[in-house]
Amino acid sequence: MIGVLVSGEGTNLQALLDAGLPVEAVASNVPSANALRRAEAAGVPTAAFPLERYPSRAARDLAMADWLLARGVSLVVCAGYMHLLTPGFLARFRAVNVHPSLLPLFPGRHAIEDALAAGVEATGVTVHLVDEGIDSGPILAQEIVPVLPGDTAETLRARVQAVEHRLLPAIARLCLTGDLG
Repeated sequence: MIGVLVSGEGTNLQALLDAGLPVEAVASNVPSANALRRAEAAGVPTAAFPLERYPSRAARDLAMADWLLARGVSLVVCAGYMHLLTPGFLARFRAVNVHPSLLPLFPGRHAIEDALAAGVEATGVTVHLVDEGIDSGPILAQEIVPVLPGDTAETLRARVQAVEHRLLPAIARLCLTGDLG
């Protein structure tokens, strides 16, 4: 069973739902995240865990982990979740993340803008295991997305997201079935 962590719009969450994956819970650090509305519309239980309600990030992550475990989650998918996870959380779950670059290039929040600023001919999508670092866990899958002449952050992001929406559900499914490491 999958628990999805989100912080924003939720297009990768929607891709997981559309793929028919067993999403059992969706948690966010942002109570107003549109992704929570998407999950609610699909009948998936949701909860918000804003950091300011907890004495520490570790305490928040443990509360979130308890909530996910109570819903039968065995795999966590970070789909636009914009906080690092603490060791206590990661000790309880296998977690995967989708990132809009060919890691180790361009980790962090501004990968698409960073790729454009660097003038690379291609960027891509990486799905990786989550560790305590910023986009530093072992890579599970990558796919190249060309950077086209005249690309803007918006045009490149649209092509990158199309790949994310296909690659993330495929890798999540393999993680659930045990066919991926």
